[in-house]
Amino acid sequence: MATVTKEQPVSPLVVVLAYEGLCTFEFGIAVEVFGLDRPEMGQNWYRFAVAGSDQGPMRAAGGVRIMTDGDLDLMADANIIVIPGWRGVDSEVPNDLINAVRQAHHRGARILSICSGVFVLAAAGLLDGRRATTHWRYTDALAARYPKIAVTPDVLYVDEGDVLTSAGSAAGLDLCLHVVRRDFGTRAANSVARRLVVQPHRDGGQAQFVKNAVPSPYESGRIGPLLDFLRENLAGVHCLDDLAKRVGMSKRTFSRRFEIATGTTPARWLLDARMVRARDLLEETDLPIESVAETVGFKSATLLRHHFRQQFATTPVAYRAAFGRRKEYPKLARS
Repeated sequence: MATVTKEQPVSPLVVVLAYEGLCTFEFGIAVEVFGLDRPEMGQNWYRFAVAGSDQGPMRAAGGVRIMTDGDLDLMADANIIVIPGWRGVDSEVPNDLINAVRQAHHRGARILSICSGVFVLAAAGLLDGRRATTHWRYTDALAARYPKIAVTPDVLYVDEGDVLTSAGSAAGLDLCLHVVRRDFGTRAANSVARRLVVQPHRDGGQAQFVKNAVPSPYESGRIGPLLDFLRENLAGVHCLDDLAKRVGMSKRTFSRRFEIATGTTPARWLLDARMVRARDLLEETDLPIESVAETVGFKSATLLRHHFRQQFATTPVAYRAAFGRRKEYPKLARS
C-alpha cells in the first residue's frame, strides 16, 4: 500500500524592489525581517529575492552598490512585494515597473510600501479609493497629486488587506512585523522583534511623531517605569489620581507630561495596551472571551467586544478564527 505524505505549505516568496538611488535604510528593513535565515521558524519561513528595476549594479544611498537576483520578472512569482521607498516624490515611475506591480497585484500578491514607496503604488493606481499613508513630509504631496487616495497622515501604517503602506523609515519595520504577525502569529513576530531588539508591536494607528519624542531624563525616569507597571498590571483599576501620585506629580502636570512623552492621554494609552494584549491572547491561547476580557482589564466580555468592534471592525471570536494559532507553522519556544 502506497504511503501518502502530507504536502508541506509552500513558503511565501517575498520580492523586494531595488532601483538606482535605492533608499538603503528602507531596503535594509525588508532584508532584516524577510531576508535572513531563521532556522527557529522551521521550513515554512519566507523565501526572499531582490528584483532590480534598472540595470545593475545600482547605486544606493550612501554609495553602496547593489546586485540583484533578477529583474522585474521575479515579481511574477511573488506572494509579497516590498517597495522600499522611491528615488524621489517627483521622480517618474517607469511603465515596466507599474505594469509589473499591477500584474502581481491582479494575480493576488500583497504589495507593501515603505515611506516614499507609496508613490509607486499610487502611480500604478492600486490606492485609488483606499486609505494610505507615507512619511509626514510627503502626505500633502501625495494627497495633491493623487486626490482619489484617502491619505491618512498621522499613523504608522495602513493595512488595506492586499495593499499596505507605511510612514517614514522606521515605521516600515512596524509594518513588516505586522505582516509577520498576520502570517505566522504573535509569537513569531515577537521572536523577530527580539532579534532586532525592537518593540514587538506598535499599532498602526499610533501617531508618526509626538511633540517631544525623547523625554528629559527626569521625566523618562518616572514615565517609563509607570508604563512598564501598567503593562504588567492591565487587569487593575488605574485612575488618574493614582497614576499621578505614583510618579509624584499633580494630575494636571502628569496629564501634560504623559501626553508629551507618549503622544496620547493616559486613558487612551491604557486602552490601546489592553487591546494589544487582548489580540495576543486571542491569537496564542484558548482562553474564553470572558477570561480574555478579565485578564486585560475589561469588566465584561461585552465591553471587550465593544472596543474590539470600534478599533478593528470585527469581533473577538471572528478575530481568533482568522488569526488564532496556526497549526501549519512551528510553535516557537518562549524566551
